[in-house]
Amino acid sequence: MQLVQQILFILVSVVSVWMFARKTKDIIRNIRMGQAEDLNDNPGRRWKNVLLLAFGQKKMFRNPVVAILHFFVYAGFIIINIEVLEIVLDGILGTHRLFAAPLGALYGILINTFEVLAVLVILACAIFLIRRNIIKLRRFISRDLDGWPRSDANYILITEIVLMTLFLMLNASDTVLQSRGAEHYAANPTGNFLFSQYLHPLLNGLGNDQLILVERICWWLHIIGIFAFLNYLPYSKHLHIILAFPNAYYAKLEPMGEIENMPSVQNEVLYAMQPELAPPSGTETGPPRKFGAKDVGDLSWKNLLDAYSCTECGRCSAACPANITGKLLSPRKIMMDTRDRMEELGKGNRSNGGDKPVEDGKSLLHDYITVEELRACTTCQACVKECPVSIDPLDIIIQLRRYLVMEESNAPAEWNGMFSNVENNFAPWKFSPDERDKWAQEISGK
Repeated sequence: MQLVQQILFILVSVVSVWMFARKTKDIIRNIRMGQAEDLNDNPGRRWKNVLLLAFGQKKMFRNPVVAILHFFVYAGFIIINIEVLEIVLDGILGTHRLFAAPLGALYGILINTFEVLAVLVILACAIFLIRRNIIKLRRFISRDLDGWPRSDANYILITEIVLMTLFLMLNASDTVLQSRGAEHYAANPTGNFLFSQYLHPLLNGLGNDQLILVERICWWLHIIGIFAFLNYLPYSKHLHIILAFPNAYYAKLEPMGEIENMPSVQNEVLYAMQPELAPPSGTETGPPRKFGAKDVGDLSWKNLLDAYSCTECGRCSAACPANITGKLLSPRKIMMDTRDRMEELGKGNRSNGGDKPVEDGKSLLHDYITVEELRACTTCQACVKECPVSIDPLDIIIQLRRYLVMEESNAPAEWNGMFSNVENNFAPWKFSPDERDKWAQEISGK
């Protein structure tokens, strides 16, 4: 029987890891649809961002209570799953608590710590479920979360509660079997643990065979749940558990509000002022120049990494003045739409055996994100400032608006008037450059 369990466990492990690796490869391929962007400068500052923003969750602590609860879930789930290493080795080798003997007293300290974290995870997840489904905070009930995104968050919270409960029940049934000297379990006795011992009254009335069945069910459900969670991550907003770290490392280091210049636009201005510098007609090399972005293939790989890293927490939309005043713009929806479009193109690419975006008659601009949404943005940077994992929705918005204005000539009349003034008068106002300093003369009385 033990050999059968070992073989079954190895098969489950191999299939789970293979499925996760395959989906991970698809995600990497989708991100590579984006344009090249060099973000390898200042490694010291970048590693500092990883430590403060990803590990330390610095931005979360603007709301200390929520930050502490989130830290319990984050730290608890990650640290407790260190135990997965022992479970995996026990499953493969057919042993019982392989690390108990080598670690001695330290083993008990570790498991007790894990149990404390498990209880904190259960409490925090319960509070988060109440916030989402009973208190119903505004950012959790907005229309851009309708459907699967709202259910996704609840499923994950419930799953974490179930996994932590299974962990405690596993320890409780195991230690009762140890105390009874049951074969296999008494080989590496550990003694009782901090919280699971309070579950003993629920189990003491069971016979050894029944108790072994409970222990085995908890063991299998716990590890299968972890493997299932691993393979659910790439389809869920909780992929940020992994991607928050590279996203923090590759975050842009320029001051907020500094918009990247487009060399192609700068060259156009240069050639207009100095025509002799323009390349002869017909000598241009490379693909036709495109201003801004129409689809995900026109965005940078960092923009696409941002989309996969989005936690859908809604802090960006809650801080957005356009969203607050009832306009259609939601920075969270911008990121979700970018990810959905990327996934759609990725499926089409794989079905055709290619890595480059295929033409399917649709685009991120217009089919996913509307002109009305883009025009509502005030470029105030509130969404960028609030994001806990260094996502920049504004960069995507600006690139889509550039395409609207510069490729489609699609701009409100008010904007066109400003553009004309900038072109002719070098300022947004309809005043001649020669008369621009008159206001100063009038103030000084000269």
